[in-house]
Amino acid sequence: MPSHAPDHPDPLARERAHLTASRAALRAMRADVEALDLRDVAANWVNAEALHHQVSERIKALADLADTPLFFGRLDYLHAPGAETAEGAEGERFYIGRRHVHDADGDPMVIDWRAPVSQPFYQASKKAPMDIELRRRFGYTGGELTAYEDERLSDPDEAEQTSKLLQSEIERPRVGPMRDIVATIQPEQDEIVRQGIGGTICVQGAPGTGKTAVGLHRVAYLLYAHRERLARSGTLVIGPNRSFLHYIEQVLPALGELQVAQATVEDLVTRPSLGAVARGADSADAARIKGDARLAEVLRRALRSYVTRPTEPCVVVRGSRRWRVPAYELEEIVEELLTRDIRYGAAREALPRRIAHTVLVRMEQAGEAPDDRVQDAVARNAAVKAAVKAIWPPVDPAKLVLRLLSDADFLAEHAEGVLDADEQKTVLWAKSARGVKSAKWSPADLVLIDEAADLIERTPSLGHVVLDEAQDLSPMQYRAVGRRCSTGSATVLGDIAQGTTPWATASWEEALIHLGKEGARIEELTQGFRVPREVIAYASRLLPAIAPGLSEATSIREAAGDFSVRAVSPAELDTAVIAACHEVLRHEGSIGLIAADARVPALAQALDTAGLTHLTPGEETSAGSRLTLVPATLAKGLEYDYVVLDEPAAVVDGEPDERTGLRRLYVALTRAVSGLTVVHGAPLPERLTA
Repeated sequence: MPSHAPDHPDPLARERAHLTASRAALRAMRADVEALDLRDVAANWVNAEALHHQVSERIKALADLADTPLFFGRLDYLHAPGAETAEGAEGERFYIGRRHVHDADGDPMVIDWRAPVSQPFYQASKKAPMDIELRRRFGYTGGELTAYEDERLSDPDEAEQTSKLLQSEIERPRVGPMRDIVATIQPEQDEIVRQGIGGTICVQGAPGTGKTAVGLHRVAYLLYAHRERLARSGTLVIGPNRSFLHYIEQVLPALGELQVAQATVEDLVTRPSLGAVARGADSADAARIKGDARLAEVLRRALRSYVTRPTEPCVVVRGSRRWRVPAYELEEIVEELLTRDIRYGAAREALPRRIAHTVLVRMEQAGEAPDDRVQDAVARNAAVKAAVKAIWPPVDPAKLVLRLLSDADFLAEHAEGVLDADEQKTVLWAKSARGVKSAKWSPADLVLIDEAADLIERTPSLGHVVLDEAQDLSPMQYRAVGRRCSTGSATVLGDIAQGTTPWATASWEEALIHLGKEGARIEELTQGFRVPREVIAYASRLLPAIAPGLSEATSIREAAGDFSVRAVSPAELDTAVIAACHEVLRHEGSIGLIAADARVPALAQALDTAGLTHLTPGEETSAGSRLTLVPATLAKGLEYDYVVLDEPAAVVDGEPDERTGLRRLYVALTRAVSGLTVVHGAPLPERLTA
């Protein structure tokens, strides 16, 4: 890479000059795109609109964010990459950043972190220098380059040591939405990020190991390496709730990727056009049964029951001739289609053509010479249409599920040998005259409708799907997600220990089977970068009870973090929690007050009385408002510099069973980046007192 900065005896001044020149080059790149004249380029208005959209997105991607470093590292190669490593071969220097920047001649000034030439920035070490002479990391303050740090990987006499700038970046206070980790990706994370698009990968990650960030950076990498393919097929990030999606939504745009959709599982399966919108809720037992994979078989049976065995012949009149297809031949056609087990809608579309083919055979036997046009005409014949409607009627997936859940006899007929009588009774609605539009569908019901819809018509598949907090999905939810990447790949992220639904998966192998990705590679991340050592050690006391097979996470953070457990009388609990909030607000960074959902109203009132302005999860941070009151059920995936945890026993008691409650508590305990204060009036769970 040619130098774009003047020689200067001060290395820091030289690097600042390169930053200034790179920013100027980025502005020039943006100006070139803005100056494009598109008036005579597109042949029609559709192409013109598409081209204008592409240019607009390109302009957005070239935005220079003042508080986001344009480059964060530098690599000095011993030899030119790709060249023979003969003695005397000249090496090259590359600045590594979030996006590619080139000068007016097209020469690179900043190399995209995803490019192959950038990989040694994350992977090179003293033992495996990867032809790197020097790796330089840069430190920034408010967007200004203020420091650098060098590692001479080719020098055997220089001891390998922990990067202070890297450590500082990892421990930097968190304020606002989640940020990218592109400057701090570790070797084991980088290996996952750069996995090819051909296969699905599942990442089991303990709290603070960066699994969510790894998944998002993997999307960014795949879009870089397979942009045209994914532009056609699409990508999607699936999160557990809107608060979580709001928290992570700025990561990909910061990396220059603006076209990745985000959704929850409920978003995917909501079908307003069918009247399928969640307005109700199930009991834990009903939701667990509806989420069981056995319901897929019940739905399949119920749908096939709409196919009626023909008892009358189909008579097609063409001109003066009548062509008769007897009932037994119609039954043979129907049986063959059922045996093939193709989708209900596809079979329904095939049936008239099969009947028409039988008629054409009759015509040929009678000496006629019909062609494809005749077959099409016969398939559209009124008699054939009537026969198809009688034999293979159209089915509305929402009405099918409504009938199953409201008609005890219909459910019993198709759940025989699959669900026992008690399970059938649990999922049945109380008798009422509700229709599809007025039905109070639950989230689990919407998944059943989605399954039924896929049994009728194939769900379109995306190129790649990232599924985060995947441990909480039911088998039927896994199937719903799997349909969205049936011909693509997936990145599955989660932590078995953080499964907080009664139907949470027991193993990733089982989850991947339901997802339709059996045999996918499973990676485990146990090295933590977020949670302080003392905090993760305290939370890990729960692991034997909630996930005995998992390894305990370790933390590389040098700072031990602030950690305290305070016992007070029940009457003093609210006062003690408010006092703890006052204390942590003296520190820089974000503050999360996490409490059992039932405790949130009382704490909100106590905060208001104390004059402490507070936010809700997903709400934008505003001046003077760094404190967020977080219901324990929404804490998953979020992080705060300091956490005050209110009454752990209430968090546990707020769940339908102890294991789920202890897992919810484990989540709440591991949201802290710099410090955790636990305040309790009731006795702590036994595992935390050991």
